Amino acid sequence: MNKTELIDAIAATSDLPKAQAGRFLDVFIDAVTQQLTKGDQVTVAGFGTFSVRARAERTGRNPQTGEAIKIKASKVPSFKAGKALKDAVN
Repeated sequence: MNKTELIDAIAATSDLPKAQAGRFLDVFIDAVTQQLTKGDQVTVAGFGTFSVRARAERTGRNPQTGEAIKIKASKVPSFKAGKALKDAVN
């Protein structure tokens, strides 16, 4: 499912126009992004938790030459599914 299909699904199940459903999704994504940028986490009960995790510096390999290279430490967004979402999938 891509963003357009998600907007269509939101519009169909909530009786909202597609434009309004699209704005809702954009606002949700922006709000989550802002909180993660601050280093906070976002928890949606029954769905899951969005957070930022630190990835340590590590050694990798250049696939063309096989040479060892250093990969810098970084922060990466993470999502941990909640119990209700896990139960729904299983």
